[in-house]
Amino acid sequence: MPNHPAELDLIFQALGDATRRAVLERLGRGPAPVSELARHFDMALPSFMQHLRMLESRGLVTTRKHGRVRTCELAPEPLRRAQAWLADQRTLWERRLDQLDSLLLTLREADASSPDTPAAAVAPTPSQSQQQQQPPEPSQSGPAPSP
Repeated sequence: MPNHPAELDLIFQALGDATRRAVLERLGRGPAPVSELARHFDMALPSFMQHLRMLESRGLVTTRKHGRVRTCELAPEPLRRAQAWLADQRTLWERRLDQLDSLLLTLREADASSPDTPAAAVAPTPSQSQQQQQPPEPSQSGPAPSP
């Protein structure tokens, strides 16, 4: 994917507001008139229109006017670009974390095989740490007696 940081900044800026995200969610179900969209928000119409103008200026929404009714429609391409960037970041970080996990496992195995290292001193792997952090299962014998 080509790197367009300024364009992504504008898209994420538009997505940074709950009202605008809610508008996009609604438009994901299909086009809607401005009046229908605005009805669901506790704000004056001019304030709502500012949100709509931002979404339109970022290319996330298109509007068309038929008589007195302005209809809004989702423009999915900018969201696809943001999603592609996020997928690239996820892949990168998953690969890095897998490499770190492999390194830790290698170091742990090396420490465990060393005659100088007691077994209790070997650090747990990340998956073992997660298991240790889980709360213990409640006992089947009922609640503990109160003091």
